[in-house]
Amino acid sequence: MNKIFEIPLYPYTRSPDQDAAAPVRHKVMIVGAGPVGLAAAIDLAQQGVPVVVLDDNDKVSFGSRAICFAKRQLEILDRLGCGQPMVDKGVVWNLGKVFFGDRKVYEFNLLPEEGHRRPAFINLQQYYFEDYLVARVRELQQEGAEIELRGGNKVLDVADMGDRVRLNVQTPEGPYTVETEWLIACDGAGSPIRSMMGLDFVGRVFEDNFLIADVIMDAEFPTERWFWFDPPFNKGQSALLHKQPDGVWRIDLQLGWDIDKEEEKKPEKVIPRLRQMLGDDVEFELEWVSIYTFQCRRMEKFRHNRVIFAGDSAHQVSPFGARGANSGLQDSDNLIWKLKLVIDGRAPERLLDSYDAERILGADENILNSSRSTDFITPKSEISRIFRDAVLDLSEHHEFARPLVNSGRLSVPSVYDGSPLNGADALPGGPARTRPGAPCPDAPAGNGYVLDRLGGGFALLTVDADAPESLTEDGIEARRVALSAADDPTGALADRYLGTGKSAVYLIRPDQHVAARWPAYDEARVRAAIRRATAKE
Repeated sequence: MNKIFEIPLYPYTRSPDQDAAAPVRHKVMIVGAGPVGLAAAIDLAQQGVPVVVLDDNDKVSFGSRAICFAKRQLEILDRLGCGQPMVDKGVVWNLGKVFFGDRKVYEFNLLPEEGHRRPAFINLQQYYFEDYLVARVRELQQEGAEIELRGGNKVLDVADMGDRVRLNVQTPEGPYTVETEWLIACDGAGSPIRSMMGLDFVGRVFEDNFLIADVIMDAEFPTERWFWFDPPFNKGQSALLHKQPDGVWRIDLQLGWDIDKEEEKKPEKVIPRLRQMLGDDVEFELEWVSIYTFQCRRMEKFRHNRVIFAGDSAHQVSPFGARGANSGLQDSDNLIWKLKLVIDGRAPERLLDSYDAERILGADENILNSSRSTDFITPKSEISRIFRDAVLDLSEHHEFARPLVNSGRLSVPSVYDGSPLNGADALPGGPARTRPGAPCPDAPAGNGYVLDRLGGGFALLTVDADAPESLTEDGIEARRVALSAADDPTGALADRYLGTGKSAVYLIRPDQHVAARWPAYDEARVRAAIRRATAKE
């Protein structure tokens, strides 16, 4: 067993808040020191917002849990200062293969085009991810940032006080009360905060169970995602195989609905199942075993006055497609720049309503894709199974059938079509992939890449167009990032940002989503787009 599970990363220490005569008020508090909570805290701290994170645990999550991290999330983590350790440690992969019975029916490449700094996916155990995030917190603390992790602090009660939130917190030395102007609930799928506030999920629970086994073994499987429908070692069900660092392999086996979960997790039940898959000559040991049930659900609203939900506390999806942790990181990336502007008085509080609008759209997209994956993987009627098997048979020899195969539509970033923050789409012949609401795609730019040049503030991206070096509109500065199609001899920059045009000007939000675009710089239009992107009109 990996020793990382046993090491307290942020052990309980007594806080001055516990000895205060009256509840101390903080600017922002986060409940939950998982990936989403820590990412949000780091983002706030990097922008100079004091933040306190509470968690009743003091270690990394037990078991691998989330393991697949998509390109978009790696790009977000680059801005948080911890993307490179993830890539250095993670297993990089772009290729997936789909099997039906004992034969491969087809394979796919998730990033067939060149010109991106980051790969389509890496596989990395969640405990490493959390470890790197905590290390980044410690770096920020050394640099003087006001970011605090409080382990052994369990929230017992929350109360909406109008302009603040009051929390009662239990510690090993007894309870105390604290207040915060803003509370971000990142406390997981079983969110105690959600329960305390009398809120609930809406959505579906699917009638099936899956065994997750993290297995340590020396195997010759390639670094690819392998998915089986009706494999000979798990007849009538499905299976998934992924490689992780340290010789750990993730195996998912569909078990069916009517099972005894505690019985199925016992080694004497798990090991024979794995032997059927791997063969008697493969030596392995179990690192972690769990059983999960598909759930595709979300809260009706993510923002409740000054309590804002993010990650699994706000929405749940099935694991196939790697949409859980990845969508949670998109939540924090969407929220924090908006909260920063509101806290600083540079944007109205209604800007936070766009978090609800945009991330509910993202959650619904993930739920739709996860529900369709689940229906395809686990057909609930004979006619559904006949259809699925016919599609799989056709896909072996006919390319038209392959888009119909659904072994988990893998995570892609949300495009906020229809967002109230979107401005003009006035670029003739502009590529669809960089329309307002879309995340900026990476591309080569001289000796680096576009996303690195954009950074984490408002940017005025110009491609073969003139513009001032910066523009400030009602306290919001947009810094120019000047590029030329000549900066990229591969043509990717022109293809992704110019389309059929000769020049372009983009207003880019701090989360690197496009706010508006034009063929040339027009000061009045840019100022109007900044006001719209900050909910001022």
